[in-house]
Amino acid sequence: MRFSTAAIHVGQEPDTATGATIVPIYQTSTFTQSMPGEHLGYEYSRSGNPTRTALEKVLAALEGGEHGLAFASGLAAETAVLSLLRPGDHIVAAEDLYGGTIRLLRRIFEPLGISSTFVDAGSLDAVEAAISPSTRMLWVETPSNPLLNITDIRGAAALAHETDALLVVDNTFATPYLQRPLEFGADIVVHSTTKYAGGHSDVVGGAIVTSDETLAERIAFYQNAAGAVPGPFDSWLVLRGLKTLALRMRMHSSNAAAIAERLVGDPAVDSVYYPGLTTHPAHDLAAAQMDAFGGMVSVRLAGGGPAARAFLGELKLFSLAESLGGVESLASLPAAMTHASVPEEERARRGIDDALIRLSVGIEDLEDLLDDMGHALEATRHV
Repeated sequence: MRFSTAAIHVGQEPDTATGATIVPIYQTSTFTQSMPGEHLGYEYSRSGNPTRTALEKVLAALEGGEHGLAFASGLAAETAVLSLLRPGDHIVAAEDLYGGTIRLLRRIFEPLGISSTFVDAGSLDAVEAAISPSTRMLWVETPSNPLLNITDIRGAAALAHETDALLVVDNTFATPYLQRPLEFGADIVVHSTTKYAGGHSDVVGGAIVTSDETLAERIAFYQNAAGAVPGPFDSWLVLRGLKTLALRMRMHSSNAAAIAERLVGDPAVDSVYYPGLTTHPAHDLAAAQMDAFGGMVSVRLAGGGPAARAFLGELKLFSLAESLGGVESLASLPAAMTHASVPEEERARRGIDDALIRLSVGIEDLEDLLDDMGHALEATRHV
């Protein structure tokens, strides 16, 4: 079954009780049993709910995995993955990650005795040099947030497996429509389904997909025991969003490519970060492991922080907001928004300064987006 067909049909057979074509929202906390311990597969909605089951099945199918698990947020999903580790274990993590992931690793798990070393994951040599005898996990985002760096998934998987470590790939930016890390050897894929999977900026959720049954069982135990699960309505919203993921990602990618090309060479622009540009240092690698290049573009303005704020203040169609992946276009200043929890000196070292803007390019008409971008760039010339 191909992608768009699977997104609409896997785990979503007509309801046996009523014939409903769309999976119902099973808005119940508990399920009636015929006798103690005798039930129809569900007991309590923290442990399992038919709407969530449908979502988990289709997520696994779209990623090419055997097991899908849904969570109440992307960070809840990440916490479930990290629950596999024990005090004394070590993580090699990409230094360009979502700020909330960095905060989770440093401020929640490091005090528990699980240490992290952050490296340039675009360099397998740097990754390999950071691996120690206690390394149990490699954690990367590709494309990364917010600098759109690319990690060689197959190469990272080989390094991880040489030392009995797990490779975890955050596939939120690419989505399974554009990239399926399990095909390249990743052990676990994580998503913030808040973003492109949901696609309409109206739900918060997370997901994990793996083909390893043992890992799936351990994470499923944590999912039930810790309880950070999505409710039936949230599951239904993500399920609905996935039906149009292929259509949306084609438009996101097309619009973003045109925006990136528009920004290149503009005198108000210092740098453009988009893996679809042939000038991107990892363009060939991105082309080898992605089917298109996604809807995220980052840009550094030549006029520094004042120019960036003038640019953001002039935008009309791009809303100034955190998050990404919705049908509407968003713009953010990572240094003050999504990555504000990262220490300032570290942000500066990584290039996340006050001049860097992250764009989540939506699916509006391209000419309207280009006009909005042009007006905003014109404002920077007067700073």
